[in-house]
Amino acid sequence: MFVTLTVAQYKGSKTIFGFLSMAVFRIILFLNNYGMSFYKLMGTGKNGTFDIKPDLNQWAYLWVWNSERDYRKFLEVSYISKYLKKFADEFFTIYLSPKQSHGFWDGKQPFASNTHTSFGIEEPIVVLTRATIKLNKAKDFWKNVPEIAQNFSNNEGFIYSIGIGEVPFLKQATISIWRNEASMKAFAYHKKQHAEVIKKTRQNKWYSEELFARFSLLGYSGKLPDSFSKLL
Repeated sequence: MFVTLTVAQYKGSKTIFGFLSMAVFRIILFLNNYGMSFYKLMGTGKNGTFDIKPDLNQWAYLWVWNSERDYRKFLEVSYISKYLKKFADEFFTIYLSPKQSHGFWDGKQPFASNTHTSFGIEEPIVVLTRATIKLNKAKDFWKNVPEIAQNFSNNEGFIYSIGIGEVPFLKQATISIWRNEASMKAFAYHKKQHAEVIKKTRQNKWYSEELFARFSLLGYSGKLPDSFSKLL
């Protein structure tokens, strides 16, 4: 299994092509999945995590491939690849290998084939957390966004994060990249504010479905955010 996340910026007069990509790519993938077992076409938030305010200039595409070979073939022949090069002002892709995963995304377990594999001491780690928010809990959930949408960048070992989602307000996810598993766990399990948010999530039963996955970072291409310099 080979996973890619592409984040594209469409600025100024090209903003419309970000919106159009949600429909155009869906039609293309309906006709030919190019060896994908799962995909999501998503908007993004402004602050690097769950965010009620969308970033209309930035869009994300998560693709799960049967093999890296399928992805390389897709780059050669797909109109999607040509679309990004023609209309996006800039974009980058990270390459991932799933190591640990539990939960569901729209009733599926997209990363379930390689689970519960350990990470090296100094191996970068990519974390995906996503949830479907119950409609009758959405107001309560978004009242707590200031607590959930923490500033990851203040934490040692943080590299990058992005908030993504396929349905505004109700289907939300965050992908974050950390220098190693220790720095990620220090944030996830030892930050008081984060622990309180997790407790609220369970007590208030905000989610009808959730998924948590960890990946090895295999590589990346394109114009990377400045924060990636910590890995170079």
